[in-house]
Amino acid sequence: MASASATLLKSSPVLDKSEWVKGTQNLRQPSASVVRCNPSTPSPLTIRAGSYADELVKTAKTVASPGRGILAMDESNATCGKRLDSIGLENTEANRQAYRTLLVTAPGLGNYISGAILFEETLYQSTVDGKKIVDVLHEQKIVPGIKVDKGLVPLAGSNNESWCQGLDGLASRTAAYYEQGARFAKWRTVVSIPNGPSALAVKEAAWGLARYAAISQENGLVPIVEPEILLDGVHGIDRTFEVAQKVWAEVFFYLAENNVLFEGILLKPSMVTPAAQSEEKATPQQVADYTLKLLHRRIPPAVPGIMFLSGGQSEVEATLNLNAMNQSPNPWHVSFSYARALQNTCLKTWGGRPENVKAAQDALLFRAKSNSLAQLGKYNGDGESEEAKKGMFVKGYVY
Repeated sequence: MASASATLLKSSPVLDKSEWVKGTQNLRQPSASVVRCNPSTPSPLTIRAGSYADELVKTAKTVASPGRGILAMDESNATCGKRLDSIGLENTEANRQAYRTLLVTAPGLGNYISGAILFEETLYQSTVDGKKIVDVLHEQKIVPGIKVDKGLVPLAGSNNESWCQGLDGLASRTAAYYEQGARFAKWRTVVSIPNGPSALAVKEAAWGLARYAAISQENGLVPIVEPEILLDGVHGIDRTFEVAQKVWAEVFFYLAENNVLFEGILLKPSMVTPAAQSEEKATPQQVADYTLKLLHRRIPPAVPGIMFLSGGQSEVEATLNLNAMNQSPNPWHVSFSYARALQNTCLKTWGGRPENVKAAQDALLFRAKSNSLAQLGKYNGDGESEEAKKGMFVKGYVY
């Protein structure tokens, strides 16, 4: 399968190093190409395509290339510390660096991974051997991305819901991240079904995502649009579907209002499943049927990639559900952007011990290859460990 993946990789559009590594000499300033209706029209229609438009489309297609998906390794330092604590390691920069080095240097990772979402510390970090992590990713043919939101805070006037902060200063930050080598961005906001969700919370989530997306595109970064519908609650799959339809309708309304180029974005939706504490259970085929129905009703075919989050599912469950969605052709590249569902067994195998690095990397590659096969609709579940079958749901998960 590795050779097949390599063939797919070679045939996929890949950015040249000169296009996206640090050292870009003249960082382009965004401009706008404007198409207007009849000049006599009081409110002309404006379609914007900044100077980065072609590059945004190329980057999005590179990330959404056959048999590949995204490794989300953008945990904040505090959350990364919780992961390290689970294996008995202190939360120090050296330990975070050692773990991130293990991930990005796994041999052949780029056969299955097209993009890696980084935390700001990691974007500017080097490996334990002193090589820039951005350069290591480039050698693996993996596009570097960057988490740009500033986390969730309480939303005043709502039903104990939250909103995502980080728009202040985003233009200058995204310009700096582009110069450092990032080529896509991620912004996570959440919607809680048990808490409503209120119309206020849904609108705030959609508007924030749209403003972030527009600002990111103006500065050369492909925005990953992620309104995560949390698994918290006891509701069934039909309620999840109902809320997801509302959320995605709002999101695309405001993306259009903000002149976001749909061909230059990626989506990171939740799969449509019953709540984590629901008595109702769904098979992979049911999850695929509901989720694909949602996509067909709400997502324009112009969007190149749907990179699903795992949301606390077990490693195996997330892979099985993705595989079920790829049993027939889709208008989009339907793939993965997993964090815990790629890293859990890898982290436990490593345990912070240098002698376990190769075994941990093998675990990561097995998981990445399994999801690569699922993206192609060819995963069969062979060789899975008991650890990979354990659920990872955390109520009100933040990172």
